[in-house]
Amino acid sequence: MKRLWIALCLASVLGATGTTALADEIKIGYVNTFSGPGAILGKHYRDAFELAVEELGGKMAGLDVKVEYGDDQLKPEIAKTVVERMVERDDVDIVAGFNFSNVLLASLKTVTDANKLLISSNAGPSNLAGEQCQPNFFSVGQQNDGASEALGRYLKEQNVESVYALAPNYQAGRDMIAGLKRGFGKELVDEVYTQLSQTDFQPELSQIRAAKPAAVFVFMPGGNGINFVKQWAQAGLNSEIPLYSVYSVDHTTLQAIGPSAEGTLGVSQYVEDLPFEANQKFIKKFVDRYGYYPSEYAASAYDTAMLINSAVVATQGKLDDVDALRAAVQKADFESVRGPGFKLGKNHMPIQNYYLRETVKKEDGKLGFVTRGTVVENYVDHYGAQCTNIKG
Repeated sequence: MKRLWIALCLASVLGATGTTALADEIKIGYVNTFSGPGAILGKHYRDAFELAVEELGGKMAGLDVKVEYGDDQLKPEIAKTVVERMVERDDVDIVAGFNFSNVLLASLKTVTDANKLLISSNAGPSNLAGEQCQPNFFSVGQQNDGASEALGRYLKEQNVESVYALAPNYQAGRDMIAGLKRGFGKELVDEVYTQLSQTDFQPELSQIRAAKPAAVFVFMPGGNGINFVKQWAQAGLNSEIPLYSVYSVDHTTLQAIGPSAEGTLGVSQYVEDLPFEANQKFIKKFVDRYGYYPSEYAASAYDTAMLINSAVVATQGKLDDVDALRAAVQKADFESVRGPGFKLGKNHMPIQNYYLRETVKKEDGKLGFVTRGTVVENYVDHYGAQCTNIKG
């Protein structure tokens, strides 16, 4: 009897120790591209996420925040290995980050099989918005089709007669052109899918010149955007055909592109001059801290941290109650830098505004963006009706 009593006491102590350890910190695995040509994207994500955690005093609901960063190297197989280590060895509470859809898709099953939440700061593949939607997956950044569909609607409203479209041949590229076609509502002159690692676009530029469209749409993220827009201007096409883009000319590429970007138009869910108080505070703190303007990627990384904080606070730090944590994330009870209208749809994709922005030279002589109008308010993606895996 005495031995049983001792054993029960020991079990109680060990259990209490385990509970205390869990209650002391929240571990977040943040995965993005921190090396290679896409490293500038990772820098924006990491700088913004760290700024948010710092503003929170390094705590969420009294728990110390421990962030483990993982470099996906823009390779799906590497990302999968990184996420497996985070989930299986390090037992992180939440996995977040991800810029590229192919990298995200390679990593998702590892997270959901462990019944943990994956909160994407950017990627929102169409399949995960529709039939393959997942209760434990959320996208804070955008559903891939959103900005391009909004741009398509704008081009239609402007009575643009013909559009030639280019994007890399992977999930997000295909989603972007699908959104453009849905919004534009007319057949494209052509839709061309390039290699994700492509650097020379001379053949495509020659085809565009021969086709003589009224406008050209591109989705060329990271280094692709730098090379494309520079070559576009060098070919003299910038004086012949209007160029519209999404996630191509932004603060991760703008300075590298240089004057060739001036005057280009694009659509995004975020512009640095948005008048919302949360955004103005974010801009000041970010520029003061890092010395450069945040991109839409930085804005969504900052929002990702604040969304996670809102859920942890709502559940009083009870991280083992995944159902409660999931429900709290779904409520999105935080002040987004994108404005008060931000929320998450049933399929866990953002409902948000999309803005037309122009690349301009600002008073300090540097290139930046100004909002030229709201293209779509409270955009709801096309795929939500197909999402039957999420109840509520």
